[in-house]
Amino acid sequence: MKQDMQKTVLLKKAILSRYRSIRQFAGVMEIPYSTLVTALERGVDGMAYSTVIRMCRVLELNPIDFSSLEETRGLSEQITTRMVMEKYGRLNREGRERALSVMDDLLQIPKYQQNPGA
Repeated sequence: MKQDMQKTVLLKKAILSRYRSIRQFAGVMEIPYSTLVTALERGVDGMAYSTVIRMCRVLELNPIDFSSLEETRGLSEQITTRMVMEKYGRLNREGRERALSVMDDLLQIPKYQQNPGA
């Protein structure tokens, strides 16, 4: 129950950081205000799963732990970087040179650039 209330607090904070009020967010979500207030008072575990997912989508939250998707993306990038580095570390000298050459080639193609033209 304690974890449910922590998620509810995170959800309320996210709502109020992006909207003037719970009422305004209820309007955006097309949920009756009283329904949303009651759901937030009782905790997210009592809400319909589809409603929680919709709310997370609108608020750009991870529906698992209610963390910001920006933070989640950062973690995902760290995991990917680590996987790449582990594989690179298993290559011999020739393999490392080839991997770097392929990456240099890919960086010349705008489609694969993170910030094309920057």
